[in-house]
Amino acid sequence: MGDLLIRPSRTPSRVRLMDDPGPLGRFGDYGGRYVPESLIPACRRIEEAFRNAWADPAFQHQLAGLLATHAGRPTPLTPAVRLSAELGVTLLLKREDLTHTGSHKINNVIGQALLASRMGHRRLIAETGAGQHGVATATAAAMFGMAATVFMGERDIERQALNVFRMRMLGAEVVPVRTGARTLKDATSEAMRHWVGSTADSYYCMGSVLGPMPYPWMVREFQRVIGDEARRQCATALPAAVPDYVVACVGGGSNAAGTFAGFVDTTAKLIGVEAEGGAGATRGSLGVLHGVRSMFLQDDDGQVLEAHSIAAGLDYPGIGPEHVHLRDLGRARYVTVTDAEVVDAVVRLARTEGIVAALESAHAVAWVIRAAADGTLPAGSTVLLTLSGRGDKDISALKELL
Repeated sequence: MGDLLIRPSRTPSRVRLMDDPGPLGRFGDYGGRYVPESLIPACRRIEEAFRNAWADPAFQHQLAGLLATHAGRPTPLTPAVRLSAELGVTLLLKREDLTHTGSHKINNVIGQALLASRMGHRRLIAETGAGQHGVATATAAAMFGMAATVFMGERDIERQALNVFRMRMLGAEVVPVRTGARTLKDATSEAMRHWVGSTADSYYCMGSVLGPMPYPWMVREFQRVIGDEARRQCATALPAAVPDYVVACVGGGSNAAGTFAGFVDTTAKLIGVEAEGGAGATRGSLGVLHGVRSMFLQDDDGQVLEAHSIAAGLDYPGIGPEHVHLRDLGRARYVTVTDAEVVDAVVRLARTEGIVAALESAHAVAWVIRAAADGTLPAGSTVLLTLSGRGDKDISALKELL
């Protein structure tokens, strides 16, 4: 962490949750912009451009149009009828798996690509773990006539071969990362190193609510469409208008942040589900990585530990700063599930609802199944679950496990 130089001063916690974190990018004690001085101007330019674009009705109109015509929004709210009957709860699935490219990642990437185009950039840089953010980046780059370079850990390249092929077919360069554990953390480190030398002509498209200001805030805002849509849909589908529980899987935490943003001001209980071998919120300690102050798996000397998850997209040793702030305030709760529970959840959802979920999304399903069985979810509860992606990419892995 020695190359992370900039240490902004602390600011008081904000009164309004999931709002603008201000120029220092602080969510309570977390967030900030801990990057080499050479990246400060680029981060500031992106922040200024995003603030201007987000306040521009023309940008909002263009983004909404692209999300409708290219991503397939709005995504439906699907009642999980048979699984609900088995569990004794009412489970509604927010179907981000039905978006173009197969996950919530497209929401954020179309937004950032549109912003990059507005700023005059012609090349996107990205990191990816499960490959879905890489596929979305390659897709948006093709849409906007941009070049794309995607950094991906060598281990993830092996276990997500289908997505690697999709990225290359779409015209992206996929750069294998052979350092460290060869997973998402290492891909992110390499992408940020590359960005240091290419800020003049390249835009770094961060995939989650991580990184230096403005990325945690900006990515959450681009993903807020999930929660806003689900809030309107729940108002129609549920007698009480708001579910008792809102559940989403969490790695860095972008699909959860976008979902929670739609319900943070309601009575709904917010549940983020981490991988047992990742668990930045539940087992991490305060540190700095990839430009942000948050909670990370670390040893006693502050060295970041390797995470593990059966889901490549959750194989990250930390969590976005806003999630930790929500946890500290008691507004959201973060829990873990095991790999075995995740595999069982994939199968159970497939056989009750005909939906094959991504391993990442199945973490949320696994918690609902367990919580309904042990009484953590009271009988009759209403649950909104964001199904963040589809499981096509995981079929090879599942074939070896089942």
